[in-house]
Amino acid sequence: MEETITIELFGQSFSFKTQIDAETAKEIADLLVREVDSVTQEHTGKTSGMNKLAILTIAAMNIANEYIELKRNHMILLENISSKSASLLKTIDVSLH
Repeated sequence: MEETITIELFGQSFSFKTQIDAETAKEIADLLVREVDSVTQEHTGKTSGMNKLAILTIAAMNIANEYIELKRNHMILLENISSKSASLLKTIDVSLH
C-alpha cells in the first residue's frame, strides 16, 4: 500500500510517496530532519551562506557514516558469534567422544 509522508526542511514542506509502512517512513523522515537540524546548528555562524544542498549533503554523509559503522559492527558481531559457536561445538564434540 502506498503511503504519503510529509516532512518539513528549511521551512518548506516536502511530501513523498513510499511503499514501506507509514511508521517506518516517518521514522526515516524524522531521522533526516533531526540530522539536517543538527548540521544546521553545528554550522550556524561558522560558514556564512552555507546553502541547503551543502547541509543536506553533510546530513546524508553523516547518516551514511552511521549506517556503515553499524553494518561493520554487525559483521564483527556475527563473526564473533560464529567463532564462539564453532569453539563451543568443538568443545562439546570433544567432551562427547
